[in-house]
Amino acid sequence: MAKRKETARIYRQEMLANDIFSLTIETSMAKEAHAGQFLGVYIEDASRLLARPISICDVDAAKGLLRMVYRISGEGTRKLSGYQRGKALEVLGVLGNGYDIQVTEGKRTIVIGGGIGIPPMLLAAKSIPGEKEIVLGYADEQTFLRDEFEREAKVHIATMDGSIGTKGTVIDAMDAAQVKGDVIFACGPMPMLRAVKQYAAERQIEAYISLEERMACGVGACLGCVCRTVKKDGHTHVNNTRICTEGPVFDAKEVEI
Repeated sequence: MAKRKETARIYRQEMLANDIFSLTIETSMAKEAHAGQFLGVYIEDASRLLARPISICDVDAAKGLLRMVYRISGEGTRKLSGYQRGKALEVLGVLGNGYDIQVTEGKRTIVIGGGIGIPPMLLAAKSIPGEKEIVLGYADEQTFLRDEFEREAKVHIATMDGSIGTKGTVIDAMDAAQVKGDVIFACGPMPMLRAVKQYAAERQIEAYISLEERMACGVGACLGCVCRTVKKDGHTHVNNTRICTEGPVFDAKEVEI
């Protein structure tokens, strides 16, 4: 479906942890959204003309509900966190290329999320039909969405302060639990994704990673969110690709991070 701007309506908003909010909207885009994609959300502020890119956490296509979980990172998202049920909200979507769920058929999948890269992995976990294990990395004991992931598969937790689960990174948690798989779906901060890319390469397993990046236009026009690739991009004719349009999900072997 072609991307478009639409007036959605807020169905629910709640705080999940310090500065982490869950926003559910009523929108026809719920019928089109897939794991790994995102929306551009417009804030009612004349000084902030560009949409805020927020990943899709979950959808209920039958009810026309789409859920996003975001962190307050500036005045725009702080203002967004104050919006209440019933408020109209301009959104642009559906944006980006998500996870190809078909690559998991007949395979055991490791679903990995770190920090604010955890929310988009919930829809991925729900979408994967076969065997899977989930590994989530948090800073501390505020393990938002953990209970929802536990309904989908076995969950392994890593916390940087050691308050819950394995102390350290998601790689430490996988090693401690001896997690095995044939394919990885991951989203999180760049250091985590570099470690996941290396982990997969060493074990010769497939890995698909969603790159977190600041975005301006969200539709590929500004070239503000690019990463290096092993192949030349057809748009720029250099070894770059636009995260917002060709991604945010990439085969880990194809991007240099």
